[in-house]
Amino acid sequence: MQNRIKDQLGRTTVLPSWPFRIISLVPSETELLVDLGLEEYLVGITKFCVHPGHLKKTKTIVGGTKKVSYDKIAKLEPNIILCNKEENTKEIVQTLEKKYAVHVSEVNNIKNALHLIRQYGTMFNCADKSATLVSGIEREQKSFLSFIENKPKKRVLYFIWQKPWMLAGKGTFIDHLLQLNGFINMSPEKPRYPSIDNDLLNKTKVDLALLSSEPFPFKEQHINAIENTGMEGKGLLVDGEYFSWYGSRLLLAFEYFKSLH
Repeated sequence: MQNRIKDQLGRTTVLPSWPFRIISLVPSETELLVDLGLEEYLVGITKFCVHPGHLKKTKTIVGGTKKVSYDKIAKLEPNIILCNKEENTKEIVQTLEKKYAVHVSEVNNIKNALHLIRQYGTMFNCADKSATLVSGIEREQKSFLSFIENKPKKRVLYFIWQKPWMLAGKGTFIDHLLQLNGFINMSPEKPRYPSIDNDLLNKTKVDLALLSSEPFPFKEQHINAIENTGMEGKGLLVDGEYFSWYGSRLLLAFEYFKSLH
């Protein structure tokens, strides 16, 4: 009888057998797999899987996170495909699970992220490495929370796109990390990634407008564009990977957060 595991949506997924043939459709999970020592078993990635940098030269790119080549995937003969509820479409998951074992993650906070890392330890026989990584992240988080304890809270908006201006809203993983930083997310309650026009920005008072490096690559000139809307607050470029990648990058994220303060 095949061993099975429930993914983070509660779906039952068949555990892969060795040798693993893994396709990752999630950039942060691709980086995590490599850091867990699983690079040799990774056969397919997306064009957005940019860490580590050499992977695009050694692995097959099967598409992006919203559109993939099912023919390329079939040729790779995977025995597990890793997806994420937010980054990949429902259509992709439903199409792939007709032929393959598909594991779907859902990460809205650090607890979910650490659970995913532990799951990969179970799924891919690397429990010791995953436990070490989890302990390291927990240690860094504890140090950061001590550092941030008496810092004044700041009102922020976190920008992820330009035309139109779009924000990371409430209930997202980014929002969770903003809260850990002692930031008050002034984004509207809904939707998860709301757009905001210049008129509303003109009426908004924040301490910081955080301009992320991804998915839109904000640069220095965009700080002026934001500030010229009449919004009350200072623009600041931030590394979006530390706010939105929920795998092994969390091990480095808290030192980066310290630098922001």
